[in-house]
Amino acid sequence: MITWDVSPEIFSIGPVTVRWYGLLFASAFIIGYQIMLWIFKKENKTEDDLNDLVWYMIIAVVIGARLGHCLFYNPEYYLSNPIEILKVWKGGLASHGATIGIVVGLIYYSKKKKDQSFLWIADRALIAIALAAAFVRVGNLFNSEIIGKPTDVAWSFIFVSVDNVPRHPTQIYEALAYLSLFVFLLLYYKKNYQNLKKGFMTGVFLIWLFGFRFFVEFFKENQTYFEEGLALNMGQLLSIPLVILGIYFLIKSKAENDTGTPKDN
Repeated sequence: MITWDVSPEIFSIGPVTVRWYGLLFASAFIIGYQIMLWIFKKENKTEDDLNDLVWYMIIAVVIGARLGHCLFYNPEYYLSNPIEILKVWKGGLASHGATIGIVVGLIYYSKKKKDQSFLWIADRALIAIALAAAFVRVGNLFNSEIIGKPTDVAWSFIFVSVDNVPRHPTQIYEALAYLSLFVFLLLYYKKNYQNLKKGFMTGVFLIWLFGFRFFVEFFKENQTYFEEGLALNMGQLLSIPLVILGIYFLIKSKAENDTGTPKDN
């Protein structure tokens, strides 16, 4: 068993506090930018286009993740106190909301860039997003949040700031799953970028990430009170349609490839 008693704060200077979560969140954007810059250069896209994409993604992720947390997990409170939705510094971001925000952001971006369809940019941007998902879960570990259920497995964590109960380190489970997804997508792109099947990588991303999310929720504590009476918790219910969407993209990708439909590359 591992006793986890790490402070979520790295250091403070006056009223300014630097936290592990914030550092990892920012690092995800910085590294993701470098990955996308490499991709854009390989495919003769401009850095100005990439800068536009980054701003769309920053806005989409923050708004989507915040609204997702407020409306999926505690709608009664936030609809009664709408000003609280704006208080992002109090915490509360939802990955499913971030996903919806990303989709909206990519659609809006693709409409502005006639040479980059939604699936063209999604297949490539999701490489960096998979890495960001892994970084966020490590940030959750430093915050001792999104904890697992009690267990007696040898690798259990005792989150001192929560209680003295050994628990599944579900943050690590997810971080490793999303990191492996990132590696797969990156290597697949590197090998096949000149002949990508449109939508294939998007389908893999949705099935892998949200399929694992559905599975790992069985080992997590519920995030909000109303989940106690549900056969499946909110994370699982929100993951199901995204997995189905991923299957749709895989089938569509294979059908277009088999019929020889021109790929949107």
